[in-house]
Amino acid sequence: MTDFDQANRLTAEGGHKRAGAFLEFVELFVTARGRRRLPDAAFQLVTLFFTIVVLAILGGIIFYLAEGSVLAFRTYGLGFLYTSVWNPGAEPMKFGSLAPVYGTVMTSIIAMVIGVPLSFGVAIFITELCPTWAKRSLSTAIELLAGIPSIIYGMWGLFTVVPILQEHVQPFLIATLGHAPLIGSLFAGPPLGVGVLTAGVILAVMVLPFISSIMRDVFETVPPMLKESAYGLGCTTWEVMWNIVLPYTKVGVVGGIMLGLGRAMGETMAVTYVIGNSSRIAPSLLAPGKSIASTLANEFNNTSEPLYLSSLIALGLILFLLTFIVLAAAKVMLIRLQRQAGG
Repeated sequence: MTDFDQANRLTAEGGHKRAGAFLEFVELFVTARGRRRLPDAAFQLVTLFFTIVVLAILGGIIFYLAEGSVLAFRTYGLGFLYTSVWNPGAEPMKFGSLAPVYGTVMTSIIAMVIGVPLSFGVAIFITELCPTWAKRSLSTAIELLAGIPSIIYGMWGLFTVVPILQEHVQPFLIATLGHAPLIGSLFAGPPLGVGVLTAGVILAVMVLPFISSIMRDVFETVPPMLKESAYGLGCTTWEVMWNIVLPYTKVGVVGGIMLGLGRAMGETMAVTYVIGNSSRIAPSLLAPGKSIASTLANEFNNTSEPLYLSSLIALGLILFLLTFIVLAAAKVMLIRLQRQAGG
């Protein structure tokens, strides 16, 4: 076969392939098989579009926060991260993020210390101990807590929780734990009612429905045979939950806890009402403080100074990074737990 004949053969084969692709494309629109595939193709394109839109929104938020905080970091440098002075009335103005970051972290930790055991107990009661006739009503009532606006939680905390803590709880903590070694400084000072501890208590109530609902749902996925076998061996309810249910559902439990932590870190209005909004970092949990979200809520609409506004946007960027770190750490932890379960 000459080179000319071989070139003609390759050209003909390429033409057949292109013709086959064109016929397949026509078949997609003409034949019944192709028409059945069209909804799947359209659904894939629509979901891809939604994904791109979400990523674009996230990228836009990151770009806005990064661009808006350039002036603050250019003026104060990395000192903005570890300085606690927040004085917009000074000349020149002085801003530092340490006090809001400290308040955000401490209130979130307190919320988790109080809220996680409560959520675990609620989930155990609903799945294992609650009568069947009351299970649905109790679950619905707890989930309704998630629908209460945060400003209502703030008002309830200010007018109900603060007086109770000021008159009864905080004096008791000062008289007992306030004199304990190592942790005494955490419960020292006058019982003001408002403060970091109060904000943590309110946040614990707010994250309770989120964490308990997820725990309840994952506890119900445990095969009944596993629990019945444990009960048959003479295990108590606590032993079944601790040794059977919790190891089986640890991935979902950790995910629910991290979701509640992210909710606590970003809460605004409820914390603003009860935290005291003080820029001073005090070792006592009873002292007033401030969080990043409460600082933004109080001061964002009260300034037109570029440096002041840039400092507030920089706080928003720090809060975004803190939340991202928490969610990333949760994802890594979940992956490790899944690998251990697989092993």
